[in-house]
Amino acid sequence: MSTDATPEYDYEELGLVAGLEIHQQLDTETKLFCDSPTVERDPEESDRSITRRLHPTKSELGELDDAAMEESRVDREFTYLAYDTTCLVEEDDEPPRRVDDEALAVALQIADLLDLSVVDQAHVMRKLVIDGSNTSGFQRSILLGQDGAIETESGSVSVVDLMLEEESAKRVEETDDGVVYSLDRLGVPLVEIGTGPDIRSPEGARQAAERIGMLLRSTGAVKRGLGTIRQDVNVSIADGARVEVKGVQDLQGIEDIVRGEVGRQAELLDIRDELRERDASVGEVSDVTDTFADTESGVIRGALDSGGKVTAVPLFGFDGLVGREIQDDRRLGTELSDHAKRHGAGGIFHTDELPAYGVTEAEVDALRDAVGAGEGDAVAIVAADPETADLAIEAAAERAETAIEGIPEETRGANDDGTTRYLRPLPGAARMYPETDVPPVEPDPSDVETPELLDEKTERYGDEFGLDAGLAEQVAFGQRFPLFERAVGRGVDPTFAASTLESTTTEIRRDGAAVERLTDEHFLDLFDLVEGGDLAKEGVPEVLATLAENPSLSAAEAVEEAGLSGVSEEEVREAVVEVVERNADQINAEGMAAFSGLMGEAMGALRGKADGEVVSDVLREEIGKRS
Repeated sequence: MSTDATPEYDYEELGLVAGLEIHQQLDTETKLFCDSPTVERDPEESDRSITRRLHPTKSELGELDDAAMEESRVDREFTYLAYDTTCLVEEDDEPPRRVDDEALAVALQIADLLDLSVVDQAHVMRKLVIDGSNTSGFQRSILLGQDGAIETESGSVSVVDLMLEEESAKRVEETDDGVVYSLDRLGVPLVEIGTGPDIRSPEGARQAAERIGMLLRSTGAVKRGLGTIRQDVNVSIADGARVEVKGVQDLQGIEDIVRGEVGRQAELLDIRDELRERDASVGEVSDVTDTFADTESGVIRGALDSGGKVTAVPLFGFDGLVGREIQDDRRLGTELSDHAKRHGAGGIFHTDELPAYGVTEAEVDALRDAVGAGEGDAVAIVAADPETADLAIEAAAERAETAIEGIPEETRGANDDGTTRYLRPLPGAARMYPETDVPPVEPDPSDVETPELLDEKTERYGDEFGLDAGLAEQVAFGQRFPLFERAVGRGVDPTFAASTLESTTTEIRRDGAAVERLTDEHFLDLFDLVEGGDLAKEGVPEVLATLAENPSLSAAEAVEEAGLSGVSEEEVREAVVEVVERNADQINAEGMAAFSGLMGEAMGALRGKADGEVVSDVLREEIGKRS
């Protein structure tokens, strides 16, 4: 596979089938099953921690989930950072409370926009969580709606279901012992929207996600920003397998992931066919530590000096295919390595890439002899502590056997470059079972109003408030459109309100201001000061920057802090006269044509303390006296 560009495929011929799972956090006051706020916290604010180890348990049908079983083989400790806002439900020390009414209402609005049939009675289910991201070992999930649809440029896409769920804990860091999570995000209301397998192209996947995203934002009640919306993509091709790619962060990423996964599966099918032609097989795992007793390879030497060993597996008929590229800078050997890493190894070495990394040609020959590998064969090795080496080489061998069969169904993680990496097997039905601590709810769709779509809102803002098309779209699709409507309802000039909320905040963000710290009340109070004549519009950027730096200030206090208290017309005239006198020669030569240049100088002298229209009138008058 070329690293210069991803090849274009005939997706219809390949039989591409794709579907989406969209996960969107709701912007509610409290969490789904307790009264904790849904605000993000800094890990440094944590005042205590909880440590857990998770173990697989059987479902109510007596079944064990494959993904949970694989995860249980990895010995990891999970640490959870708690805060003064963390409740006992989040710590798994208290049963959950009733479903949050606000979250349920927003979810029902979303169901309406997706044309879903809402269930008569909604039951809370437990969904097994195997990565430690929930203190209880499961996530609570509620099926709210089914059988909906959306329209895209590529055609209709069915919406299979809408789930109302609790968000997982936020991963902070990985340590030698396991993973550290933060509990500020755990329990935040989240909707999961699953589409049918109706998508037939990478562009179609992006269009479907784009449409769903617009519908979600139309509620005005979803969180914005990195990590608040996640897209999982299910992809398969004919003769391939369903693969779930988790954690796609943006719309373009969806298109790239689908295109890249199609390429990966196509390449793996070619490798499968070649392996079958060669009558390939995977041999027995063996200990080849003695082969590397005198090695100068840093990786292997380090493992051996620490009491480790080297394990190997012969891959008969695999020569040249382990190193074959299946995605940009990823090979079949990378797939084997991903499986080995799941068991604590740093990765694998294989003979398609050796001699290298300090391994000599003589050692490669000795390795081949030790495992009985011939000219058309490959060998994979792992150097690690004894337990890890055994588990890792077995995992790599199992993945190699699968390569002969075809493509495994699995869960993969999205990489930033559009490639993917192995995470775990696909979960099965054994991961879901009823939650007995929360009573069912009977949702009533008639209790909620259908939100206005953002594209409809854009058109209305232009017609009703006289905003130009660009500004109307900016504010309608922006995060603060509910605030814009509140401000206009209080009598604030629509163009001023919209440009402040969108253009001005963008400008000061580029200058380093933390605009995410600005509250609705900051803006509303600021608008009142401008409308009341206590602050010139020209001073708004500086006041907002001051508030962003110190959010505890009121708007009036920020005006004082910035030194922008209003000035009288007499003070304006004094400042303008100084500018005019300083530029008398220019005025004598150019007359009123000097106005534009001097206006900027006059506004700068007043530092945003005076309204531009007042300064303009006074400046024209003073220039007129001298020309």
